[in-house]
Amino acid sequence: MSTTPPPLRFSAFVMNTSSHILQGVWRTDDADNINFNSLEHWVNLAKVLERGKFDFIFFADVVGLYGDYDGGYEKYVQAGLQIPSNDPSVIASAIAYNTTDLGIAITSSVLQEHPFNFARRISTLDHASNGRIAWNIVTNGLSNASRNFGFDELEEHDERYVWANEYADVVYKLWEGSWDDGALLQDKERGVHADPAKVHKIFHEGKRYRVEGPHLVAPSPQRTPVLFQAGSSPAGREFAARNAEAQFIITPGPEQARVLVDDTRARLPQYGRDPHDLRFFQGLNFVIGSTEEEARRKERELEENIDLDAMIAHLSGAIGIDFGSHPLDTPLGAIETEGIRSVIDWVRESVDGREATIEDLGRLQGRNSRVVGTPEQIADQLELWRDAGVDGINVVNASIPGSYVEFVDHVIPVLQQRGLAQTEYAPGTVRRKVFGDDRLDERHPAARYRGAFTPVGV
Repeated sequence: MSTTPPPLRFSAFVMNTSSHILQGVWRTDDADNINFNSLEHWVNLAKVLERGKFDFIFFADVVGLYGDYDGGYEKYVQAGLQIPSNDPSVIASAIAYNTTDLGIAITSSVLQEHPFNFARRISTLDHASNGRIAWNIVTNGLSNASRNFGFDELEEHDERYVWANEYADVVYKLWEGSWDDGALLQDKERGVHADPAKVHKIFHEGKRYRVEGPHLVAPSPQRTPVLFQAGSSPAGREFAARNAEAQFIITPGPEQARVLVDDTRARLPQYGRDPHDLRFFQGLNFVIGSTEEEARRKERELEENIDLDAMIAHLSGAIGIDFGSHPLDTPLGAIETEGIRSVIDWVRESVDGREATIEDLGRLQGRNSRVVGTPEQIADQLELWRDAGVDGINVVNASIPGSYVEFVDHVIPVLQQRGLAQTEYAPGTVRRKVFGDDRLDERHPAARYRGAFTPVGV
């Protein structure tokens, strides 16, 4: 008996800055990206996304500059490459106030805020949004960010995930274990606001944190926000298998996605979870035309507006090599790195008949995650991604709001007709809408903290 596959989920991949992924496109006439300081800019975008029945607006974030390019950080400033950038959590409540169903995913590194205060901030936002907050859990891979927070150097890669696991455990204890169900009474007649026997200190003591508690915020609609994660290294996959409900991936094609999805899902049972407790969102950018010819013309125009030097600078920081000190025709095979080697390998696989170069790295990074064509052709491609095991699409923009207006007006209707996109929102919290329940599944490691703490006076 055949079953109809569920629709894909959609999120808008944005950052509170002018130039996020496709560098240089903020310069075009139709791009409103430079108005990122405006609250109205983000509220208006959120309304467009909600009209298109998107599941999330997904805010990326960093708390430092990428590594040096051509010996310094001037290129980042000159190109507006994720600087200046603002704190996305500050505008989340305004977006929530002006929408009713759209999930709001916020990236926050374990480096940048103590878990006690972060847990309080997220619970407050989850209350304010009626349960529509998600957290993209990230470690920190930027040396400058480490120095910004008083560390002499960047933590070793795998140790960053050990840190992140402790951080996650602290906030899980606060969100899931500090307040029992039914603790908040607000009984005016008896004068009892909450039952002390149901509010607990957590007494966490670990390698990095000592947190007594209790959590200062009563349980929010979701308690724990929807949990995203974005690392695809072996350590990152292990972290996702233990903690994440959704993983953001960027692979160059459906077959590579299938390998990554299968490998990561196979890791979940060791943490007591079902392989399908984790969903996968592929990052893609789209060039849409009423005909294929028009779409290809628009892609050529996009390529003309992309700042190749800035694209390479962005990858320099991510990979950990100053590509600015190398000629553009330097073969990638000559590059040694402990950074994101998979990016280099994918670009090398994409070039036939010769060795890929640094120039290819900059040019192909945007193209490898791009879908070009008519709405019908795009729907055909997205069906292939779904068949490869991808559950959702993180839509990368060239311009805001233009990229999303075009996608909502032209692609979403075709996807809805094919059952590839939802036509209405389900009721309830964003976790209920996307995953079917308001609370984290009982298999999730955070669930073990429910009812685990000693009542007051016992």
